[in-house]
Amino acid sequence: MTSKDQTADLFADREPHWPDVRAWLQANPQTLLDDRSLLEEIGLTVRERNVVEFGRAALTKLEAAAEREADARKRIEDIARANFAAQTQTHVAALDLMEARNHSDLARRLDAVSVARFGLCAAAVAIEKPGGVPFGWRALEAGGVDAWLGGHGMTWLGPMFEGLDLFGPATDEVRSVALIRMSLHLGGERGEQARPGLAAFGSPEPEGFTAGMGCELVAFVAGVTARVAERWPVLG
Repeated sequence: MTSKDQTADLFADREPHWPDVRAWLQANPQTLLDDRSLLEEIGLTVRERNVVEFGRAALTKLEAAAEREADARKRIEDIARANFAAQTQTHVAALDLMEARNHSDLARRLDAVSVARFGLCAAAVAIEKPGGVPFGWRALEAGGVDAWLGGHGMTWLGPMFEGLDLFGPATDEVRSVALIRMSLHLGGERGEQARPGLAAFGSPEPEGFTAGMGCELVAFVAGVTARVAERWPVLG
């Protein structure tokens, strides 16, 4: 067995490296076991000969693992609460929309619930011509929906862009938008071909709507709007 003096001589001429220290400890384990003050400093306790209790070190690791688990659980719970709150607000918004008395009231209610319940700065309904455009709705030229969503696109989420003149006085506040395609049978006449339309939602936050974000809730609101709009004929 190497003595402590011999150990000092071993590393006297150079800085010790861990492989050397580890190899030395493997060859001389009793030297470490006999140094109780050092063991206590590094959080180890000797209970019996050749038995080392990793008390403080093990406890520290367990506490860190428990803290990580608690943080992960809290994040999951926060996300679940946020999703539940969003779904609740969406269902309440749907009930508000279903109480609309005409097309104009429907557009007003859509804007109001978007601001009050979802923290947005505006929402609008648009429909392509030819054909009557309800008061309070935005008129689009034929092909206008495809121009923004593509021929087969159903939704678009991302930053606000030039030419999207749908939000009236609130346009300057909008930083990101969600556009949802709608198929509209105004007046409830199913025999006629559906007219393309849009439900547009504007957020004051640049990251309020992003391409990687799910759009199920706003799509649900847009679907409710389209169905409610079928109740009345277009009065202009």
